[in-house]
Amino acid sequence: MSVAGGPELFGWEFATDPYPAYAWLREHEPVRWTTLPSGVGAWLVTRYADAREALADPRLSKNPVHHAGESHTKGRTGIPGERSADLMTHLLNIDPPDHTRLRRLVSKAFTPRRVAAFEPRVRELTDRFIDAFAPAGEADLIHDFAFPLPIYAICDLLGVPEEDQDDFRDWAGMMIRHGGGPRGGVARSVKRMRAYLVELIHRKRGDLGDDLISGLIRASDHGEHLSENEAAAMAFILLFAGFETTVNLIGNGVHTLLRHPGQRARLQQSLERGESALLESAVEELLRYDGPVELATWRYATEPLTVGGEKVSAGDPVLVVLAAADRDPARFAEPDTVDLARRDNPHLGYGHGIHYCLGAPLARLEARTALGALLTRLPDLRLAADPAELRWRGGLIMRGLRTLPVAFSASGAPHGK
Repeated sequence: MSVAGGPELFGWEFATDPYPAYAWLREHEPVRWTTLPSGVGAWLVTRYADAREALADPRLSKNPVHHAGESHTKGRTGIPGERSADLMTHLLNIDPPDHTRLRRLVSKAFTPRRVAAFEPRVRELTDRFIDAFAPAGEADLIHDFAFPLPIYAICDLLGVPEEDQDDFRDWAGMMIRHGGGPRGGVARSVKRMRAYLVELIHRKRGDLGDDLISGLIRASDHGEHLSENEAAAMAFILLFAGFETTVNLIGNGVHTLLRHPGQRARLQQSLERGESALLESAVEELLRYDGPVELATWRYATEPLTVGGEKVSAGDPVLVVLAAADRDPARFAEPDTVDLARRDNPHLGYGHGIHYCLGAPLARLEARTALGALLTRLPDLRLAADPAELRWRGGLIMRGLRTLPVAFSASGAPHGK
């Protein structure tokens, strides 16, 4: 759509490369009232300093009840289908003290010890998916790798039985394919997911394990006052947020490396030497340069306030544009340049403040494992399409490729054989 005196926002050209438009907004209207494609109006915050401040401002609530337009925009904010499936009571939609209580319960699954213990499983999944397509010499890296890896990993973490995980892959696939378009298919998938999670919670009550859902049940049974609906909503948001962000991190990250061969070669050389430091900083730079989350999830002003010099009224939605903030030249030297060894890199790719992404340690582990394995096992990995023909999924919050065709020298031997 055209914005008077500024760039076109939210069209297909914008989806392909939103960064020039964000640069214009940072320079000319860093906090701008915009009508979104859904018809909902919101403030877009694009400068780093303003974004960081807004993400931590307690006057900007996550609860949609504070939205001034809630009565006539129901279903047009938040995650498609979550309202109709009665899955609203999760970490992205609540404030303290409920947010504090629920985050405390779930954070036990993402301690450094738990994440480190999960590394062998992530490596096993990574090698399994590469083994499946390596003999062909070509693949769609989104469909064949970046998508299934985090799905099966988060299913394991939640405690979804192996025989049910393919169903989750189907439901998640429907959510990704239609996340930015008609919501009917998404809503159906979300409802099926909720029904399954409720049934799984009932099943696990009689057979608790060491998984996250069992942990939520134990907490509830020991007086933490976690309702069945809260448990289902928490499991849902961990699945939703835990897979799509990692799909995009891996997909966008590989795409960036393929478009910057000098940086990619530097990383491969460090991996050949058995070094890990550059891989770790590379993941952070890929999060900053073209991260998986374009806009932070919805916030609503609970009282009149000023953001970046603009007066925001009570009830106004505020959307912090992480992708714009992380290319702000006022904070990052040469922000449009990829530097995998960048040291001063306090990016906002996983947010800031009390809503900082709980699953960030797991996502980083998956990204390091995935990128390391791809560059080591498929050293001549290359893009198998005209970069101009690649298409990005339409949507407001997430940023990711629909497909990523790649080619490489075929390898018939499974990893380790």
